[in-house]
Amino acid sequence: MMEAIGFDFSVGEDQQLVGQMARDFAEKHIRPHVMEWDEAQYFPRYVFKQLAELGMMSVVVPAEYGGSGFGYLEYATVIQEIAKVCGSIGLSLAAHNSLCTGHILTFGNEEQKHRWLPKLATLEYLGAWGLTEANTGSDAMRMNTTAVLDGHHYIVNGSKNWITHGKSGDLAVVMVRTGEKGESKGISALVIERGTPGFAAGKKENKLGMRASETTEMIFDNCRVPKENLLGNEGEGFKQAMKVLDGGRISIAALSLGIAKGAYEAALAYSKERNQFGQPIASFQGISFKLADMATEIEAAELLLMQACDLKNRRQPVTKQAAMAKYYASEVAVKIANDAVQIFGGYGYTKDFPVEKFYRDAKLCTIGEGTSEIQKIVIAREALRGG
Repeated sequence: MMEAIGFDFSVGEDQQLVGQMARDFAEKHIRPHVMEWDEAQYFPRYVFKQLAELGMMSVVVPAEYGGSGFGYLEYATVIQEIAKVCGSIGLSLAAHNSLCTGHILTFGNEEQKHRWLPKLATLEYLGAWGLTEANTGSDAMRMNTTAVLDGHHYIVNGSKNWITHGKSGDLAVVMVRTGEKGESKGISALVIERGTPGFAAGKKENKLGMRASETTEMIFDNCRVPKENLLGNEGEGFKQAMKVLDGGRISIAALSLGIAKGAYEAALAYSKERNQFGQPIASFQGISFKLADMATEIEAAELLLMQACDLKNRRQPVTKQAAMAKYYASEVAVKIANDAVQIFGGYGYTKDFPVEKFYRDAKLCTIGEGTSEIQKIVIAREALRGG
């Protein structure tokens, strides 16, 4: 068990202000278009430019690099408020902030950070992050994408799959194999800018949910990348990626929690309005007990998330807590969305009401940035070593 180390979960003024700003933005600029974007699989890049103007595309980036300079509690609040309205926008927000921007912020040198972070903050550059391949999902150390040093350039060949912003992204942090397959020290991280010859987008996925968040292949065909685009040292890419995923899992926990809250709030309101047998369905124990479970699970998921955010803010080890928060919150999101559809009954199965979209969007949270099964491996490993 973790020792008590003085967690402070009080909501600060910055967190309140950022949350209100994100909530207002989502109601005005996102909610009116949610189903339109979902049905058309339309990726609304202009919305992220608007979010960038509010500082939400660089929430934890220090001001010296053009960012907002907030902590992870504020960041998690932003994602939650956006995801309560649209999981797709929340997912893209998380991928840009935590993965691409987060990787450069954490492992880039000063020249690299000053070169790329201000552009990511203003959305002059939309960010992508490439780890997964068609045949190496969880088994990332056996990736097939290679980078061979040729003078002052790396020659990159291969492809990445399931990449958020794989087509629209202007800059991608890509994990490549520079050593032997299966060796953790055989992987390196390169920053590759759109427009580099040999870098192209491939197939766009037709997804169950998160349909307004673009997911495509990235293809590299003798792509020449300057040596100075290497993040850290050669062979450090896998270790870097695992640390980046700690922060990414916090963002997916926040995304999951936002979806869960959105589904719960919709179900709660509907249960008070929908009358059967002469009374609101909320008055029936079968419904009220579902609502009680939903509310409790949301509280528990939020506490796990806040704990992970607090540890991250204080630069403490967060691998186990991030995995716990991501695992629990994502599974809770699926359960709560399912219960919300049940409370709505037949209406919940139609696209005229919001819960069917929460139901579709939630499932991705148990898969992306490490499946629930991978989170259990991480948690068990940390627990067994006494973490």
